[in-house]
Amino acid sequence: MDQNNKIFVGNLAWEVRDDKLREIFSQFGEITDAVVIIDRRTNRSKGFGFITFATPEAAQAAIAAMHGQEVDGRNIVVNIARPREERPRREFNQEN
Repeated sequence: MDQNNKIFVGNLAWEVRDDKLREIFSQFGEITDAVVIIDRRTNRSKGFGFITFATPEAAQAAIAAMHGQEVDGRNIVVNIARPREERPRREFNQEN
């Protein structure tokens, strides 16, 4: 599966949610999905998210323009998303 159109956005402020992420990056092209990753236990942002653009060109434009830019007081990291690595599921009550 070609993932050239999916980007990783890191170092997000805790207040940033899906709609704000979509709003910030919509200037670069059509977005098919935008999600900020939320910790299920605390219901707080994990400080990163993913955006899927309709085209790889839009994703590249977003990376070129937004990597290192300040959003809500934090310099964000923007890169092509890497495929998720397989890892064993943790048990519900497992301590870290």
